[in-house]
Amino acid sequence: MLTAGEVAGLIAATGWIVLVCVLAMVLVKLARLLKETTKAVADLNNRLTPLLDDVSVTVNETNRQLMAVEAIAKDVKQVSGHAARLSAVTDTMLTGPLIKVSSLSFGVRRAIEARRPASGAVRRRRGRPRGVVK
Repeated sequence: MLTAGEVAGLIAATGWIVLVCVLAMVLVKLARLLKETTKAVADLNNRLTPLLDDVSVTVNETNRQLMAVEAIAKDVKQVSGHAARLSAVTDTMLTGPLIKVSSLSFGVRRAIEARRPASGAVRRRRGRPRGVVK
């Protein structure tokens, strides 16, 4: 029969065997995981290179288009400045004399009205307080 020490040794040996088997299974699964990861990284690398080339072409084209838009915006700013100056000149040329002519016509009309003899109806209307309607 087995002594207590032999039984303990047998149990310890069995535990070690189970532990080694579990560790072997973990190592096999880890090896599979590393293999799949390596394959995925290689596939990603194969896909990424053309994608980066496309992105580079797109960025270059975008920069070219932005340069064209910048030139257009600069021209629009210049044209709007010219339009503002033209508007100011037109305003100065037209409104100044127009105001003078309207002031002159108003003054002439008031002077003519002041020289005319006022009729009775006009005097009554002027003498009435505001807001009173007959």
